[in-house]
Amino acid sequence: MAITLSESAANRVRTFLANRGKGIGLRLGIKTSGCSGLAYVLEFVDVLNEDDQVFEQDGVKVIVDSKSLVYLDGTQLDFVKEGLNEGFKFSNPNVKDQCGCGESFNV
Repeated sequence: MAITLSESAANRVRTFLANRGKGIGLRLGIKTSGCSGLAYVLEFVDVLNEDDQVFEQDGVKVIVDSKSLVYLDGTQLDFVKEGLNEGFKFSNPNVKDQCGCGESFNV
């Protein structure tokens, strides 16, 4: 089981954490949402929960709870800039279908 970060994603998370001034890493999770059923959730982590799995790459910790990990195992998180838009991009091998706008997915 693993979650990986591209170099640009790791750099972006490091910058966010430095600007925030605290935090041990970034939580990657899922929630029920959208027309396809599931959506990604990103948030800062200050305290680990008992069921958290921690993946570290390039000095950045990505924290995933055990329920979300079932849907996220093998995901690579990237940070991309396309024209004036920038944001995190998820390459999740578990996705079977996603909505047209890319905001939600199902497995």
